[in-house]
Amino acid sequence: MLILFNSLSIHIQNALEKAFPEAAAQAHASGKALDPQLVPASKPEFGDFQVNGALKLAKPLKQSPRIIALAITDQLKADQDFLNICNPPEIAGPGFINLKVKAECLIAEIRNQLQDKRLGVPVIDSSNDQMASSTVVVDFSSPNIAKEMHVGHLRSTIIGDSIARILEFRGHKVLRLNHVGDWGTQFGMLISHLKTVAPEALITADVIELGDLVNFYKQAKQRFDEDIHFQTTSREEVIKLQNGDSKTLKAWKLICEQSRREFQQIYNRLDVRLSERGESFYNPFLEQVIDDLNDSNLLVIDDGAKCVFLQGINGKDGRPLPMIIQKQDGGFNYATTDLAAIKYRFNTSPEGDGAHRLIYVTDAGQANHFAGVFQIAKRANWIPDGGRIEHVPFGLVQGSDGKKLKTRSGKTIRLRDLLDEAIDRSEADLRRRLKEEDRTENDDFIKHVASTVGIAAVKYADLSQNRITNYQFSFDRMLSLQGNTAPYLLYALVRIAGIARKGGDLDTATDNLIFKEGQEWSLIRTLLKFDEVVVEVEEELLPNRLCTYLFELSQIFNRFYDQVPVLKANEPYRSCRLALCRLTANTLNLGMNLLGIPTLERM
Repeated sequence: MLILFNSLSIHIQNALEKAFPEAAAQAHASGKALDPQLVPASKPEFGDFQVNGALKLAKPLKQSPRIIALAITDQLKADQDFLNICNPPEIAGPGFINLKVKAECLIAEIRNQLQDKRLGVPVIDSSNDQMASSTVVVDFSSPNIAKEMHVGHLRSTIIGDSIARILEFRGHKVLRLNHVGDWGTQFGMLISHLKTVAPEALITADVIELGDLVNFYKQAKQRFDEDIHFQTTSREEVIKLQNGDSKTLKAWKLICEQSRREFQQIYNRLDVRLSERGESFYNPFLEQVIDDLNDSNLLVIDDGAKCVFLQGINGKDGRPLPMIIQKQDGGFNYATTDLAAIKYRFNTSPEGDGAHRLIYVTDAGQANHFAGVFQIAKRANWIPDGGRIEHVPFGLVQGSDGKKLKTRSGKTIRLRDLLDEAIDRSEADLRRRLKEEDRTENDDFIKHVASTVGIAAVKYADLSQNRITNYQFSFDRMLSLQGNTAPYLLYALVRIAGIARKGGDLDTATDNLIFKEGQEWSLIRTLLKFDEVVVEVEEELLPNRLCTYLFELSQIFNRFYDQVPVLKANEPYRSCRLALCRLTANTLNLGMNLLGIPTLERM
C-alpha cells in the first residue's frame, strides 16, 4: 500500500504542523520535516497503522504524550481528506495513535491492483531525478577462469540476480556485470604448465575438458610454489600476455572461452543474465589509476611498493593499514583493478558507464577489502555527488555440522553437482507422491516439475535467509512442502490453478466487490503490502524480506482457502473470492519472478 501509505503520511504531517506550529517552525528552520513515525500496526486488532510521533514530541513540547496525541487526533478528525481514507483515529497506551483504513478504500485499492500488472508498484520518476535515469551497476557471480563454479558462487549469483531484477522492475537501467578473474599470474602459470602437459590445448579449442583444465591449474600452482625456474617462466608468460604476444594471447582466449561456455550452462539453468567484463577489461586503465592517486597526493612509496594508507583502518601495530596499489616489481593487484573499475563505472564520458549507484555482491570475507577500496575512491573524488557505492555481503553456505559445505572427502562442491542432486531428489520425491496418490503422469511432466522444484528450492532456501548470516544447507528442509520453502509457495499457486481447472473463472468481472469474512480482509490487507515490500527491498537490498512476505501471503491464502468457501459460495461472494484468488496468484507469480524463482501450475 505504498501510495496509500504516502497519502496518509502527508495528511498526518499536515495535521502535526497545524497542531504544533512551534515544533513545525523549528523543523522548517532546521531543514527537517516533522516525523509522525507512521508504521504498520503491530497487531491486526490495532488497525492498519500506528502513529508514534507523540512520544517523541513530548520532551521538546514539555507535554505528556497523551495530551499531544489528543491534539493530533483532534486535527485528524477535522481533516476531511484524511477521513475519506481512515476511520476516526484512536489513542492507545501512553500516546500511540491507531489508524484503520476504511473498507471501501481497501476495496478500491484491490480493484486497482486487479487491473494493474505491476500490482501497485510504481515506476521511478526519472524526469524529476537525474540519478534515477542513470545506470545502476550490479557486480555479482564473478567466478575465476579455468576453475569450475562451486557452491561458493551460488549466493553471489542468485542474490545479485534478484537485486538486479527488482531494480529493473522499478525502472532503473541496470548493468549486470560478471567481473570474472581472467587476468594475472595464474594465466602465466597455466599456460607455462600446458606447454609441457597438453600443448595442443594452447592452439586448438576443446582439446581437454574443463575438469582437466582445473586439475592442470592445481598442478601449475603447486609447481609455481615449489619451482623457482617455473616461477620465472610463468612471469615471462604474463609479460607476453600483457604485451599482446599473439601465441600467448591465443592460448589465453581459448582457455577463457572454454570456461565461459561452462559458466553459461550454469547461468542458463539458473535463468540468470550477465554481461561479462573481466579483470582484463580494466588493464588499459591501471596506469591512470596510479597517476590519479599520485595527483591527489594519496600515493605513498612504502618498502618499494606504491600504497595508499587507509584512514580509520589500522593494522595490528596500531598504524594505518596500507593498501598496495602497485607492487614492488611493478605489477598490479585486485585493488588496482577494482579502483579502475569504480572510476570507469562512474565515468559519464563515452568511455565509461555513467552509473550513479554501484552494488557489489560478494562474500562477507571481502568486506575489509571493499571498505578500503571504497574509501580510496571517495578520497580521490571519483564518486559523483549523489553517487552511491555499496558492498552487499553474504555469509557462508554451511553443512549440517555448521562448517563450510563440502563433499564427504572434504572437497568443494561443484555447483553443477549441487543442482543435479536437488533435481534428482525432487524427482524421487515426486515419483513417491504420485505412487501414493495413485496418479499417472508422463516422464516429460515429471522431469519438468522435478527440475522446476529443484532449482526453485535451492534458490529460495538461499534467498529466504538474511544474506548477512551463514545458513545451513539441507535438501530435506528446502524440498519440504511444509514451512518457509519454495514447494510451499508453489503449492499455493497450484491450489489456485486447481480452482480454475475445476471451473472457477478467475477473470470474472469485479466491478462490485463485497467482502464479509475476516479471512478475506486479512488476505486483502496482506495483498496490499506488496508494493511497499518491493520498494523496501530495492533500497535495503535484502531479498529475504520479499521471501518472508510471499511466505506470509501463502499462509494467509491457505487459511482463507481452507476456511472460506470459494467455488461453492453464492454470488456475488463467489466472484469476489475468485478475484482474491486471482490477485494472490498474480502477486505470488510476480514476487517469485522478481526473486528469479520459477513457478508451476501443477505439481
